[in-house]
Amino acid sequence: MNAGSARKASRLAPQVRVTEILAAARAELADSGYENFLPAAVAARCGVSEATIYRYFPTKRELLAKVAEDWFGEILAVEPEIARRSNAYDQLRLLIRHSLGIVRREPALTRFVLTELRADPAYRSTRVYALNCRFTSWVINLVKEGVARGVFRPQISPSLVRDMIFGCIEHRTWNFLRGQGDFSVDEVADSIADIIFHGLVRRPSPDPDAVAAALVALRAKSEELDRAIDGVAAALAPGTTPKG
Repeated sequence: MNAGSARKASRLAPQVRVTEILAAARAELADSGYENFLPAAVAARCGVSEATIYRYFPTKRELLAKVAEDWFGEILAVEPEIARRSNAYDQLRLLIRHSLGIVRREPALTRFVLTELRADPAYRSTRVYALNCRFTSWVINLVKEGVARGVFRPQISPSLVRDMIFGCIEHRTWNFLRGQGDFSVDEVADSIADIIFHGLVRRPSPDPDAVAAALVALRAKSEELDRAIDGVAAALAPGTTPKG
């Protein structure tokens, strides 16, 4: 870096510098992965010294945790689009598809959150955890609203549905995150949404009078069939002369 570039870099306001570092860190994580991520490489992308990176972010983990926080802000931006959907199935499918698309677009960041941040004993005290809870709470709210409107069965556990959806997403994408497979966002979204929705949807209780009438009609048909069978058996019995 020449002296002119250094002077230009040093004139950046702190918030501008932080934004630049975070963008460079996100790109470096995508290219190198967490295991090979180096703050020095981020500094090189920004055209500054490694000491500048540590001035704003004392550790590699703190730097990437902030990248993850900003990423969740992007993820949550889909909330108004989900709210605009007119029915529960469309909302559910959009949420699932959005979640799968996140994994597809940012596998390195997804792996960092799942394997590094989430494994930290202090994870529940982090901002990333709070943002993730807000994200996954969409499912809980969706189920509660569906129950309130009579669309979903009342005995459903919203938190269990949340765990089923995001647990399934994690399992179905894990090979991809490890670089050992692939998946179709639309196909997986359709499959998960169909299974979950049809398990949630409330079916009307049968009318007791209609059931009783159907049983009477079925019994009459059964008796009619028995008489017909008896008639055929009698006609075919030995010593009986067929008519006609």
